[in-house]
Amino acid sequence: MNLSETQSSTRRIVVTAMLCAVAYVVMVAVHLNIVPAAPFLTYDPKDVVITIGGFIYGPAEVLIISFIVAFLEMITVSDTGIIGFVMQVIATLSFSGVAAVIYRRFHTHKGGFMALFAGTICMAIIMVLWNLLLSPIYLGTDRATVVAMLVPAIIPFNILKGVINSVIVLFIYKPVVTSLRRLGFVA
Repeated sequence: MNLSETQSSTRRIVVTAMLCAVAYVVMVAVHLNIVPAAPFLTYDPKDVVITIGGFIYGPAEVLIISFIVAFLEMITVSDTGIIGFVMQVIATLSFSGVAAVIYRRFHTHKGGFMALFAGTICMAIIMVLWNLLLSPIYLGTDRATVVAMLVPAIIPFNILKGVINSVIVLFIYKPVVTSLRRLGFVA
């Protein structure tokens, strides 16, 4: 590995660490219950930060940041335990990971829009399945109760979460990347 590759690798590690820190801070600072029918479904904007990391470096970055931030959340501020950790990682990967994969292929403004739209739809579908699997255990209830929550709570929550995150990413991605380029953190 030559000096240039070492410096590039070091910058990537620094940016990843910064993104983890920012994602954790925004998760702690902004935690909203946006669907009163399901108080266990809370919104925080950490996926905005993680998606930006995925748009900069690709889907592997999404995996790294989502695991680190979800783990820190689990051991510090969350009361949802391992089930919350698993659900956070799956939700983030299905939104941010899908968006990063698509944006990597279609690296334009339109590609970003398509990527975020696909990530929102993918997250809504995948979280239905995972809620059916894990929410009965977490809530200590039967699956029929969770099924009854799909249309009034779980599906709208995930779509709204995806839309909010998408809009924020669309507005701040370019200024964030431009700033990181000016500072020499990304190429």
